[in-house]
Amino acid sequence: MKKYLEILVLTLKNFSPDREVKNPVMFLTEISTVVAFFITIFPSAFNLPSSPDYMQFYISVVVLLFLTVFFSNLSWAISEGKSQSIASSLQKFKKETVAHLKKGETLQDVKSSELRKDDIVVVNKNETIPMDGEIIEGSGYVNEANITGESRPSLKVLGDSVTATTTLVTDHIVIRITSNPGETFIDKMIEIVSSAKREKTPNEIALTTFLSGITLVFVIVAALIFSMGYFFLSPIDIMIIIVLLIALIPTTIGGLLPAIGVAAINKVSEFNIIAKSGRAVENAGDIDTIILDKTGTVTMGEREATKFYPNTGISYEKFQEMCLLSSLQDQTKEGMSIVKLAKRENPKLPEKLEGYRFEPFSAETRYSGIFKGDDYVVKGALKTLKSKYNLQDTFIEALCKEISSRGGTALPVVSNGKFAGVIELNDILKPGIKERLSSLKSMNIKTIMCTGDDEVTAAYIAGESGIDEYISNSTPIDKYEVVIREKEKQRMVAMVGDGTNDAPALSKADVGLAMNNGTQPAKEAANMIDLDSDPTKLMDVIFIGKQILITRGALTTFSIANDISKYFVIIPAMFFFMPQLAFINILDLQNPIVAITAALIFNTIVIPFLIPLALRGVRFRPSSLNSLLKRNLLIFGFGGVVLPFIAIKIIYIILSAGGVRW
Repeated sequence: MKKYLEILVLTLKNFSPDREVKNPVMFLTEISTVVAFFITIFPSAFNLPSSPDYMQFYISVVVLLFLTVFFSNLSWAISEGKSQSIASSLQKFKKETVAHLKKGETLQDVKSSELRKDDIVVVNKNETIPMDGEIIEGSGYVNEANITGESRPSLKVLGDSVTATTTLVTDHIVIRITSNPGETFIDKMIEIVSSAKREKTPNEIALTTFLSGITLVFVIVAALIFSMGYFFLSPIDIMIIIVLLIALIPTTIGGLLPAIGVAAINKVSEFNIIAKSGRAVENAGDIDTIILDKTGTVTMGEREATKFYPNTGISYEKFQEMCLLSSLQDQTKEGMSIVKLAKRENPKLPEKLEGYRFEPFSAETRYSGIFKGDDYVVKGALKTLKSKYNLQDTFIEALCKEISSRGGTALPVVSNGKFAGVIELNDILKPGIKERLSSLKSMNIKTIMCTGDDEVTAAYIAGESGIDEYISNSTPIDKYEVVIREKEKQRMVAMVGDGTNDAPALSKADVGLAMNNGTQPAKEAANMIDLDSDPTKLMDVIFIGKQILITRGALTTFSIANDISKYFVIIPAMFFFMPQLAFINILDLQNPIVAITAALIFNTIVIPFLIPLALRGVRFRPSSLNSLLKRNLLIFGFGGVVLPFIAIKIIYIILSAGGVRW
């Protein structure tokens, strides 16, 4: 009950002229309602009859005009109410917690609200993460159910970001705080979804301008018709002119347009995606090129070590030990899987790294390993290792090519200036990814896969999945250059990323989707954030964007088509005294006042009937632009012309049968 009361309050608040003026069509309807109300109260002041029959007509016009504005405001209030409920649910998760602030070698317990950016905090098992941060030491599973809705904890490793209010359920981590109080991810989400002042998208601004132009034309037409009445010595009732004006201006789309804009942001939130603006969602509907990672987007992303291949002259046990030692402090998922495989095959292998310095993998170096004096063991991309250590080994190169040819990832290992062998990592295509990519192709959207894998692996995955283009051995700068290249071709570009090095490309793309488990710079650069950290959501965003554009276009087509039909109903009724116009009285409506009332009733009730469609969206099937246009014109164009004739005739018959004469 409280929810419905809040929606009613929001609906009535929007009657305020300073809010309604932002929607010119409904603002004119509201002004007309006020004028009609004064005509009803003081008919003699406008030289109008005040007989009971006429007064009933005037009252019905006032009520119907009021309801037209009310239903328009109601559609907006329902959308806005949904945003407020999302914000309220997020607000519940904000709470003060105790944080273990690291001061030198000591820990100091402080309130989470006292933490500041760059503070170092220790989080133990079963403790709440006090503020957004980045893991700088340790790893563990974090329960993010309050953010993602996923009950299964997710593994967080070195370099991953963690979100305030989530809970560490295993192990022990040290994090560097990346935000100040009031600037956390949840704070920003609350601000985004609860903000009532959303910027209009370019398409929405263009459509509003178009509707304003049509409205102005009909204002002029109504004024001319009023003047023509005097010219023919048969003055037309000003109330009828008001009805004509409101029935002919595009009140249907004008009333639903604000709701569609808010619904766009709400709709992506249903997919656990936070859109920073409606423009981001709308841009998704115009995307021509989509840039994808291989790992985690096209493939499952959980690359695991499956086999060790030692080089000639190196025993299997020795190579196992090299792989294990080079990965003991490697907190990437691949590194952990190497340790797991080695320990499973040989439990007697050492568990400690004595005297070696570990160098973690980075996007720039593209390798990781251990160093002690002149001794080292590193693993990484074949091309990188060959270049860095000036190595040539036909056996290793052939082995890497063979592994890549079957879709695996080859990870060569170098020890003291020689290839020691190769680790095979395996990944598989995500279920259904081929069909989804095929859907994008049917919409003429080009797909480009950027992967750090070699040419053979990239070509294999691209061929299996149906990717249009691929870039092998790619670096973060390659993504940025691809975005620039595609935009120079006047194409709209979308991409997904999670690392700091992805931030430039994310900010340059028209739609940038950052992963919630990614770094803070990536999330700040993107205009959308996926709470589930599922890169394939980018395709969902594109489908939603297409659906929003189609919904707006369909309802605009339907609204304008309605106006054409109402024209053939109201004009003959108004000029009933001119027999030469009888040929356009298609419905044979004999009582002009009842006919006009029937048209106004239809004009009013069509808005609430379309509210669910505006909020849910027109059903979207991936297809070409021509197919969508034909479907739109057939269903909403032709249907928008035919429906009013049928509905108005039925309403006219009901009114006449009920004894309404006026």
